[in-house]
Amino acid sequence: MRVWALPLALLALVACVTQSAAHRRAARAPAIVPMRAAHVDPERLAKRLAAIQPGWPRTRSYDCGRIKCVALTFDDGPGEHTGRLLDMLRRRGVLATFFVLGQMVAADHGPHLARRIVREGHEIGNHSWSHPALTGLSDDGVRRELRRTGELVRRLTGVRMRLMRPPYGATDAHVAREARREGLAQILWNLDTLDWRDRVSEIVARRAGRAKAGSIVLMHDIHPTTVRAVPHLLDTLTRRGFTFVTVSELYERPPVPGREYTERR
Repeated sequence: MRVWALPLALLALVACVTQSAAHRRAARAPAIVPMRAAHVDPERLAKRLAAIQPGWPRTRSYDCGRIKCVALTFDDGPGEHTGRLLDMLRRRGVLATFFVLGQMVAADHGPHLARRIVREGHEIGNHSWSHPALTGLSDDGVRRELRRTGELVRRLTGVRMRLMRPPYGATDAHVAREARREGLAQILWNLDTLDWRDRVSEIVARRAGRAKAGSIVLMHDIHPTTVRAVPHLLDTLTRRGFTFVTVSELYERPPVPGREYTERR
């Protein structure tokens, strides 16, 4: 080898070794890099939820004609205390029915909470958009209140609601007619805890504890006093031998659109 060619040969050897080392590094498992939180597309999430729970609500099988069932229902949310309530119910394995307001679903953490209600197996129902007395509205006004909320919940969760609760329990023939057109049964109650008036947890728990077999219990998840009452009322009703069910489970079949329900007799 000529003297002037020696440096060139050494450079070629170094390049070969460097390329081989780089190739070996590339063949190794890639390093784990922290990922940024991905943007959640509500439309895609709704489709995924609908795909994993066809025919929602998927009810459990209870014979509430033979066992002591009670349906706990919560109105006017989702709000700032709903997440804590969901935590409590999940720890106890209890499912309830939430009658949501469209304007609350649209606000702040509402979309997340509505999706969580559905994801954790609770039943979700329509409580209108802005909580007016539906009996004071025209047919078109009732339709707008129900449809706007229904469309928002369906877009966020993939769920088409089958239940509604008229604000203040105010209903009549034209409200029933519009509910029927929207495919919604009217769910009222036979046990009012009056938690909106008496915001004392002990009083709310004591009233809820008076439930009888087949009762639909009215509460509001927007009040912290109600949420704090839940563990006590669950303990009381459990000791009395009750099984906690959703409204649809209480009747063991989807309630009939337009018809009023207050309890299972």
